[in-house]
Amino acid sequence: MNNIGVLMTCPMLEYLEKQLEARFKLFKAWNLSSSKPDFFKKHSNSIKAVVGDTTVGADAALIDSLPNLEIVASYSVGLDKIDLEKCKEKGINVTNTPDVLTDDVADLCIGLALAVLRKICVCDQFVKSGNWINGDLGLASKFSGKSVGIVGLGRIGSAIAKRSEAFNCHISYHSRSEKPNTNYKYYSNIVDLAANCQILIVACALTEETHHIVNRKVIDALGPKGILINIGRGAHVDEPELVSALLEGRLGGAGLDVFENEPDVPEELLALENVVLVPHVGSDTEETSKAMADLVISNLEAHFKGEALLTPVT
Repeated sequence: MNNIGVLMTCPMLEYLEKQLEARFKLFKAWNLSSSKPDFFKKHSNSIKAVVGDTTVGADAALIDSLPNLEIVASYSVGLDKIDLEKCKEKGINVTNTPDVLTDDVADLCIGLALAVLRKICVCDQFVKSGNWINGDLGLASKFSGKSVGIVGLGRIGSAIAKRSEAFNCHISYHSRSEKPNTNYKYYSNIVDLAANCQILIVACALTEETHHIVNRKVIDALGPKGILINIGRGAHVDEPELVSALLEGRLGGAGLDVFENEPDVPEELLALENVVLVPHVGSDTEETSKAMADLVISNLEAHFKGEALLTPVT
């Protein structure tokens, strides 16, 4: 397989890069800079695979520029950076990395909820700044027993629900359709879900239908004591509406792993003590990052050996 060209769209895990280099003829798109036209003129016919992630995937322009492209492998469970319709049109296989990252993302989700409600980041700064000697910080809010609404009850949403149940939380959810074999309360309307929970967790895939699914109506339904946790994609939330709701006290707090224009974060959020921000690290543990990389490699090897893909999307 050493003669098969693989284009890596942006820097990812060093381990993944080395594994690709050991098996394929690897091209790194971020090193091309101004020489891109010359590069594609010289190498486009030899590239049969693209490896992308949540930052840079494979849009229609890239796909059209690679006439012999056979497979797009996403180093992510998300597919919003890949033009799936174009891939289907051209018969290009697409794979992603589901399951292996579920636990890490669900763990972080609960961590964000605890951090917001128990003011963990504020407490940390309170101690480190030496202010503890001057008096108590004040009271926080408990997580146990809260009503939790989950937007998207797929692999990750279900894992979050399971963890929340361990805290004796009441679980409800919204999705495109009601899920069988679950005792969780289903809401066909996300506004109704938000109005009937204290913590709203966004864990669905990003599609045209779910873009800005959390808008002003949803935020206002969640209310001034409600907490929003987003471990899905930044574009799930109307960010200006979120910012204004937090500044005006119409929302109680937020825990965010994702943002609409990453890595740019609204400046207004940076000073808010009721907001916890992390830099899109839901699956970023050593164990899971390696497992995701191994799955990318396994899918590519299976494709070029003519074997069944491990995690096919198209």
